[in-house]
Amino acid sequence: MLKTLAAQVKEFKRASVLTPCFMILEVIMEMIIPFLMASIIDDGVEKGEITHIYTVGACMVVVAAIGLFAGVMGGKYGAKASTGFARNLRKAMYDNIQTFSFASIDKYSTAGLITRLTTDVTNLQNAYQMILRMFTRAPASLICAMIMAFSINAELATIYLVAVLFLGGCLCLIMSRATKYFQQVFQKYDDLNASVQENITGIRVVKAYVREDYEKQKFKGASGSVYRMFIKAEKILTFNAPLMQLTVYSCILGISWLGAKMIVSDSLTTGELMSLLAYCMNILMSLMMLSMIFVMVTMSMASARRVSEVINEKTDLVNPENPLLEVKDGSIRFEHVNFSYRKGSKEPVLKDIDLSIRAGETIGIIGGTGSAKSSLVNLISRLYDVTEGAVYVGGEDVRRYDLDTLRNEVSVVLQKNVLFSGTILDNLRWGDENATEEECRRACMLACADEFIQKMPDGYETYIEQGGSNVSGGQKQRLCIARALLKKPKILILDDSTSAVDTATDAKIRKAFAEEIPDTTKLIIAQRISSVQNADRIIVMENGTVHGFGTHEELLERDQIYRDVYESQMNGSGDFDQNGGDR
Repeated sequence: MLKTLAAQVKEFKRASVLTPCFMILEVIMEMIIPFLMASIIDDGVEKGEITHIYTVGACMVVVAAIGLFAGVMGGKYGAKASTGFARNLRKAMYDNIQTFSFASIDKYSTAGLITRLTTDVTNLQNAYQMILRMFTRAPASLICAMIMAFSINAELATIYLVAVLFLGGCLCLIMSRATKYFQQVFQKYDDLNASVQENITGIRVVKAYVREDYEKQKFKGASGSVYRMFIKAEKILTFNAPLMQLTVYSCILGISWLGAKMIVSDSLTTGELMSLLAYCMNILMSLMMLSMIFVMVTMSMASARRVSEVINEKTDLVNPENPLLEVKDGSIRFEHVNFSYRKGSKEPVLKDIDLSIRAGETIGIIGGTGSAKSSLVNLISRLYDVTEGAVYVGGEDVRRYDLDTLRNEVSVVLQKNVLFSGTILDNLRWGDENATEEECRRACMLACADEFIQKMPDGYETYIEQGGSNVSGGQKQRLCIARALLKKPKILILDDSTSAVDTATDAKIRKAFAEEIPDTTKLIIAQRISSVQNADRIIVMENGTVHGFGTHEELLERDQIYRDVYESQMNGSGDFDQNGGDR
C-alpha cells in the first residue's frame, strides 16, 4: 500500500524533500531563540551590559527572520507537494478505472469510486502535507528541545522525559481505540454518496411519484450513520486536549517549583529557568502536533487502503503477447461456451452455447428477461471472458486480438443508452473522432435520427444535457445507433436498442441496415418478433441456453416457445416475457 502511494509522488519529489528540510531549519532557529534570551537576561540585564543586549538582540532578529523564511518556504513546498500528490492519485485511479473490465466495474459501486476519488484523496492530501511538515517539525522540535533542556539542567529536564512517556502512552491508547471507527466511516460515505447520486439521477421519477419525503428520510438515515460514526470516534479523541493540558500545566508547575528552589540555592540562573519554560512549551506543543498527526494518519489509513485498492486493481482482460491487429471479417462462432460472472459459481449464466454466424448475416436474438441475451453478445467484443470454451470472430479466438482492435470492429449499442454532455456532433464523434459532419449526417439518416435533429433549433450543434435528459428515449436510442454506425464496424450489436422507437421507425432502421451495410454482421436483440422476423436467422434464448436457431419460418414450425410468442404478439395480447419466458 505505501509503495503504491509513494509511487504517485513522481515529479513532486523535490518539493517533498525541501519541505522537511525547511521545517528542520525553522525548528533549529526556534531552539536558538530561548538560548539567546537566557544570555540577554543573565549576561545583559542582570549585569547591566547594554552592548551585549543589543548584540544578542540583533542576533535574535536575524535568527527569527531565518526561521520565518524557512516556515514560509516549508508551507509553500508542502502545499505544492501535497496537492501534486493528490492530483497524481486521482489521475492514477481514473486511468486505471478506464482499463477495468465489466467484471472489475461490477466489483465497485459508482458511489464508492466517487468517494475514493474525492473524500479519500482529500484525506490523503491533508495527511501527506501534515506528514511533510508537522511530522518532520514535531519530532525535530521535541528532540532539539530535549537536548537543549538537558544541556541546561538534566535534573529538571527529567520532568519533560516523564511527561513525554506518559503522554505518548495515552495517545497510543486513544488512537488504537479510534482507528476502528475511522475505518468504518468511509463505507458510510459510500452509502451517503449512493443516496445522493440515485436521487439526482432519478429526480424526475421521484417527483412523478411524490417521493420527496421518502428520499429525504433515506438521505437522513445515510447522513445520520456518518454522523454517529464520527461522534463515536471524536468522543475518544476528545481525551487528547485534557490530557495535553494536564501534562503541560503539571510540567510548568513542577519546573517552576523546583526551578525557584534551585535559583535560591544558586544552582540555576533566572535566564536558564526562562529557557527551560520555553523549551517546556516547545516539547509539549510538539506532542500536541504529534497527536494531531496521529489523528489525521489514523483517518487516512482507511482512505489509503481504499485508494490503493483501486490503483492496484488488475483487469482480468489483458492483451496477449503479439496480439492480432486486424479482424478479417464479421463471422462469429461460439464453441461450447459456458460463462459465469463470478468464478466458482455453481450455475453458469450461459451453458454450452454452440453457434456459427456467417459474416454479413442479420441475426435476431429473442428471449425472456434473464435468459442471458446480453451476456451472450457481451462475449463477442470481449467485455467479459468465457469461463469455458471459446468465442471466435473473423476465424480467431477473441482472446488473441488486441482489445482496441477488436472493440473498434465490434460496435455495441447497449441496453442502457448513454449520451454525454456536449453537442450532438460531439456525441456522434465518439464513434469516429475524425468523422466529417457529412458522415455524421449519413449515419443519422441510417438510424432515422436526422429527421428529428433537423427540427431542433441548432440542428447538429444542439447541446445535449448530461445523460441526454433533453431528448426522448427513442431519440437517444437513434443517436446511439448512429454513433455506433460511424465506427464502420464489421459487427453491429443492437441490445434491445429500438425498444423506445415506434414500429414504423424500427422497420426503416432495419431496411437501411440491410441496404447500406450488407457486409456488416448485425445482431439484433429485441422483445418484438416483428423486429427480428426478417432476419436471416433467429436465436431463441431460454435460461442461458439456445432453445432454437433458424429462420422465422423454421422456428414457427419447430420451436414451441417462438410459435407461442409469435401468435400472442400477432393477436396483440402479449410479449415474450408473458408468453414464453418461463417455459
